[in-house]
Amino acid sequence: MNDQNEKVSPKHVFLHLFSISMLYVTTINILTLIFQFINQSIKDPLVYSIYSSINSAAYYSHNLVRSALASIIIVFPLFIWGSWYLNKIYLRIPQVRQMKTRKWLIYLTLFIVSLVIVGDFIRIVWGFLGGEITLRFILKAFAVFITSGCIFGYYLWDVRREAPSNRSKYFAWLASAVVLTLIVIGFFLTGSPKQERLMRFDYQRVSALQEVQYQIISYWQSKERLPQELQELEDPISGFMVPQDPQTGNLYEYTIKGENEFELCAEFNLPSDEKLDIAEPRMLSGSNFSKWSHPAGRFCFERTIDQELYPPFKKL
Repeated sequence: MNDQNEKVSPKHVFLHLFSISMLYVTTINILTLIFQFINQSIKDPLVYSIYSSINSAAYYSHNLVRSALASIIIVFPLFIWGSWYLNKIYLRIPQVRQMKTRKWLIYLTLFIVSLVIVGDFIRIVWGFLGGEITLRFILKAFAVFITSGCIFGYYLWDVRREAPSNRSKYFAWLASAVVLTLIVIGFFLTGSPKQERLMRFDYQRVSALQEVQYQIISYWQSKERLPQELQELEDPISGFMVPQDPQTGNLYEYTIKGENEFELCAEFNLPSDEKLDIAEPRMLSGSNFSKWSHPAGRFCFERTIDQELYPPFKKL
């Protein structure tokens, strides 16, 4: 017993905690990646209201995938390394494998993973009760079931076995192959880093044009005329400055088409429907929300200010 206490050190406890943490983060991000793949493969127009835009929905989804990919690429190899290093210690110091703290930590692992799985199941059922497509619900539930089954199966087997086994290597190779496949799928969903950069430029363009449109309408309500050029919108008190194209540095094109009609033009890298292949939400009659879908290349958004929706401000 004294020999065991001399050989088992806090280092081994922290190695187990490290592996548990890496497994926890990996599990969450793998499920996030799978859920987003299901969401993008099986489109559900119900999740998009008239208040959401195509670009913002795509950007949010891509952000989730990108975040999950970054976490998996960094964290999963650390989990594999931690598990491999622990198995190496088991071969050299068998007492480490028999320490009670290890079994406590393994059961803690199963407990934490259980909480993650239960939370995901609650979210899945909540979405289903809210009208989510049945096939999406089934696929997500199946993904959670398979993921939890693999983790529970491996660790329950690991805590009961008496000595290191080659099955651990087979499990590591199988898990690595699955994760590598998911990473490839993730890059398929988001595109290359170059394409992602181009999409983010387009997203910033649309956001800037939306802000310019708001300022033009506010200007028209205040002065009952359209500005002759965008520089007239600049206000040192509010701090508004006319935005420039984030990629070229050029000003956006602005043209007056009538007394209360104008158009805003920009050069886009990608078509908006390429970022999220789903029908544009139909604008309700009288809606204050504008349509911002666009093709690749130069495109102009034509706008007409509705005087009933945006009446001039009353003069004091």
